Amino acid sequence: MAAGSFRRTIASQLSKVLDLPPENLIKSISAVPVSKKRHVADFQLSIASIIENSSGDCLPQDLHLQAQQLAERLKCDSVVSAISAGPGTVNFTINRELLAKTVLQQVWKDGSEYGAKSELFSTVPRQKAVVEFSSPNIAKKFHIGHLRSTIVGNFIANLKVALGHEVVRINYLGDWGMQFGLLGVGFQSFGNKEKLKSSPLQHLFEVYVQINKAAEDENTKTLAKDFFRKLEEHDEQALSIWQQFRDLSIEEYIRIYKRLGVHFDEYSGESFYQEKAQEVLKMLEDKGLLQKTIKGTGIVDLSEKKDLSTVSTVMRSDGTSLYITRDLAAAIDRMNKHSWDTMIYVTDKSQSNHFQHLFQILKLMGYDWAERCQHVSFGLVQGMKTRRGEVIFLEDVLNEVRSRMLQNMTSTKTTKETQDPVETAEKVGLAALIIQDFRGLLSSDYQFSWERALQSRGDTGVFLQYTHARLHSLEQMHGNAELTDVNVSCLQEPDAISVLQHLLRYDEVLYRSSQDLQPKHIVSYLLTLSHLAAVAHKTLPVKGSAPTVAQARLCLFHAARSVLANGMKLLGITPVTQM
Repeated sequence: MAAGSFRRTIASQLSKVLDLPPENLIKSISAVPVSKKRHVADFQLSIASIIENSSGDCLPQDLHLQAQQLAERLKCDSVVSAISAGPGTVNFTINRELLAKTVLQQVWKDGSEYGAKSELFSTVPRQKAVVEFSSPNIAKKFHIGHLRSTIVGNFIANLKVALGHEVVRINYLGDWGMQFGLLGVGFQSFGNKEKLKSSPLQHLFEVYVQINKAAEDENTKTLAKDFFRKLEEHDEQALSIWQQFRDLSIEEYIRIYKRLGVHFDEYSGESFYQEKAQEVLKMLEDKGLLQKTIKGTGIVDLSEKKDLSTVSTVMRSDGTSLYITRDLAAAIDRMNKHSWDTMIYVTDKSQSNHFQHLFQILKLMGYDWAERCQHVSFGLVQGMKTRRGEVIFLEDVLNEVRSRMLQNMTSTKTTKETQDPVETAEKVGLAALIIQDFRGLLSSDYQFSWERALQSRGDTGVFLQYTHARLHSLEQMHGNAELTDVNVSCLQEPDAISVLQHLLRYDEVLYRSSQDLQPKHIVSYLLTLSHLAAVAHKTLPVKGSAPTVAQARLCLFHAARSVLANGMKLLGITPVTQM
């Protein structure tokens, strides 16, 4: 890793002066973010981070003095061309030609693994992760919240895989419960087999809406209870209707997920765990954790003082399981099946309480691995409407973003003739949705805006795609860059150095995202990279330059495009080559 070799060199010099092992210093040396003021330095050491283990708080002026004293004891060499002290930092500038040569070589050599091979990850053990995401309820609205869960879960899985972990992607469908009693009765009254086959999600939703209106009627309620009881008792006819709902829905989901570029290793669901949930209830009883209320419902006491101030209901009065009981069974089953190191649930923040209870009960049951379960929560999306009104299905959103993007592309003068405009509009539109969603903290709610998402300038997914396509066409026009004969002394202009400095930081950005599972670090990095590349594209022309200069610049733009593409793919975006 380019940044790695420089960090090591700086760390080994510092270790001699500070009498600390170099590996203790590596994470305190960070690449300096590029700013409009144009920092001269490439790396900085934070004085506070190396003395935070020592007692007492340091005042800013003390830190500044310590930085100056340390800077004076260090010497420049063939790698570091300048050392200076800043407010609480020691700054290091790398030999300019070495910087260009090392960064370009490393991007070229590592390709799609650039950044992921950094020594920042050397102490992170390779793990097996189960990621549960998307998880729509069959026959209910596949709404925008499911889009968030789908793209966030996909990002986490992509990031884990890129960093060398093994990942199992699970879609845990809401495919059991009393709503299927209603749906079964509804289908017998209002169902249409042809409509079910041609558009299952739409038709089941319509049936569900109709039967819900009739559900006020006591007779309908009784019929629904009977149908669900038959399901629980494995009645062949009821099960075959339910199985058809499930199979056709999954087929439809797979088609939609394909448009999103998302896949799953396993389609699971609550239905898998109805029997195992009974085993869980038996285990809770055997361990003395299951208590009965006066009404006969089963609860687990989660309060610290065991005074029933916090309880979790795990069983209905008729002995049937609940959502949390099935989740307990699923967690235990996944551990037996996959022997995972970490399990991540991606759902909206309204379910935080549910997961807190889930992990607590697992701990009480004696499963230490509950500590390694994690809930990644996200906020709500407001204002998501299509031209036809409120969003019901995810597919409506995908169709809308594609048609709006297609309209924008055809009305823009700079748009080139693309081989498949519809396919391009789909990919660019999806990038617009993902970047608008990922720009802030996942836990924040945000107001969706079509206009803002689809702008071609500014910090949008459209701008990322446009930059990628532009850099790609530059390479197509002038032939691919060859790294072997690059004269790096041709890359000393400030705009070239800014791009190189920014490329240095990529491993740190990946590391931050791997620590808190927030995509915003990568989004912010890619937007800055695109802005820097756009400026360099204007000020450092390839066309009309001397062959050695043109070749060096092509190499620089190739490196920027390669890292841009890597980052976009992690976020779940397919880079386009024309638009």
